[in-house]
Amino acid sequence: MFIKFIQITFLFLCILQNSYAALKIDTWNTQAGGKVFFVENHDLPILDININFFAGSAQDPVGKEGLANLTRHLMSLGAAGINEEKLANQISDIGAVIKGDVDLDRAYFKLRTLSSSSQKDKALTLFKNIIHSPDFPLPVIDREKNRIIASIKQSMTQPETIANLTFMKSIYGDHPYAHDEAGSIDTLQKLNQEDLKQFYKNYYLSSEATIVIVGDLSADEARKVSESISQGLPQGNTKHNISPVTGPNYVGVKKIQHPAKQAHILMGMPALKRGEKDYFPLYVGNYILGGGGFVSRLTEEVREKKGLVYSVYSYFMPLYAEGPLEIGLQTKKEQADEALAIVNSTVKKFIDEGPSEKELMAAKQNLVGGFPLRLDSNAKIVDYLSMIAFYDLPISYIDNYIQEIKKVTISQIKTAFKNKIDPNKLTTIIVGAE
Repeated sequence: MFIKFIQITFLFLCILQNSYAALKIDTWNTQAGGKVFFVENHDLPILDININFFAGSAQDPVGKEGLANLTRHLMSLGAAGINEEKLANQISDIGAVIKGDVDLDRAYFKLRTLSSSSQKDKALTLFKNIIHSPDFPLPVIDREKNRIIASIKQSMTQPETIANLTFMKSIYGDHPYAHDEAGSIDTLQKLNQEDLKQFYKNYYLSSEATIVIVGDLSADEARKVSESISQGLPQGNTKHNISPVTGPNYVGVKKIQHPAKQAHILMGMPALKRGEKDYFPLYVGNYILGGGGFVSRLTEEVREKKGLVYSVYSYFMPLYAEGPLEIGLQTKKEQADEALAIVNSTVKKFIDEGPSEKELMAAKQNLVGGFPLRLDSNAKIVDYLSMIAFYDLPISYIDNYIQEIKKVTISQIKTAFKNKIDPNKLTTIIVGAE
């Protein structure tokens, strides 16, 4: 029975791997210079569109933190003269979904709709209203500012939020990545309608947009759709960027008192940009160190051997500029020093010695076997291609992914970690310290 299960699982993974390997990606630029990725797929009568802008929270002006987030949020709450209630009802009536978000680097909007002409055309019209003609109504701005401020007040009592904000501000100092995406009470109170309109005009540019279209559409139709989306956006040739991170902003160990029963610990430093040559050695190495869940070294040393935590993790978050390595855990306050010492020694040993051959082989098998599951739906394909398009990664990134994983060696992992991570410069934040 077990052998049969393995055979079925292997067959399933082979089918998935073949499906992504056969992924045909067409690319072109709109007349305004925006980048378009398109995958034609008629298996289901569904169309997915994702548009990304260089409009993340790192673009917030000093003193106006929260502007990028508020701008994107308000774009969905009234557009082209249609108030938020009618807009939401019209989207719901045709069974479409329009949503979006902001991170440090980008702002984006997603559309999912049935691909029949009547529903698709209505959904595209509503989608373009939102990204072309946001109204930024004053009463809604005031209401949403107050709602976000109330949320900030509540979140600032939570140890997880305190730890995360303190961690990012500590390791990034004056760099824009230190910004809280939601902003602060003071900065939000200062934002006005003109700020939102100007931010939209400056950053939602057709020339910088990356558009990903996946689903039940022909290539000719996709070209027309991409042009119709691009043409209604603000025009301009500005090329935005984010300044490099100048060295780790090391602050040592920072302890913050909190009544929580557990200590919440974050540690790390700026480390990795998108597209760097060290990405795959760091990615595979981190899976072994703390990214592989129950099969990771950190879990083995801190949880299994010592029973000090329920979970402990590490991950790299590559960004346009150097994104962080973050290591996190929660433990009883009285055990915080012991748990932290084990984490530090485990990280240092891993950087000094690298993984074993057995660990490397197991990590590769898990990562290669799991990769097709990242591309087993149109929605996942859209998300992956959006990352590739926005960060200007090679179009062959998906096809080469498995081979890049397989090529990683112990020596490469050791070299990459030593180049990027100084275990003596890992800023540590403890919220709930004794």
